[in-house]
Amino acid sequence: MEEILTIYIDLTEIYEVKGKSAEAVIINFTGNCKGKYFNGNVLPGGVDTQKEFYPQNRTLSARYMLDGIDDAGKNCRIFIENEAVLDGEKQLDHTTPKIITDSKSLSWMEEAYLKGTIEPKEEGCIIHIFKMD
Repeated sequence: MEEILTIYIDLTEIYEVKGKSAEAVIINFTGNCKGKYFNGNVLPGGVDTQKEFYPQNRTLSARYMLDGIDDAGKNCRIFIENEAVLDGEKQLDHTTPKIITDSKSLSWMEEAYLKGTIEPKEEGCIIHIFKMD
């Protein structure tokens, strides 16, 4: 297992609605990514959508695009869709990221078996994406 992306997320806006049978949250964010393979910034429009239809577990689906420089020194973009289902205690075991990129040197990320974790930080979180062996 190798960490391939570390994304530092800063929350900008949170919108919530709680109904009789469900609740939903939309979280807008910005941020940046630093690491061995890619360095860049989250483009405007990053969003995490969370929903919970009672009594089912809460689901998370974050979608965002990064703009920056790959490990070959080329400008590129990476689109990430990161999904998860919380357990009954509203705890997160791991996320399931999917990646699309226009980087030739990072194209292997599109087919790699990936898992993610989320670490809290003040005013946001840190997303760790790992390539599983």
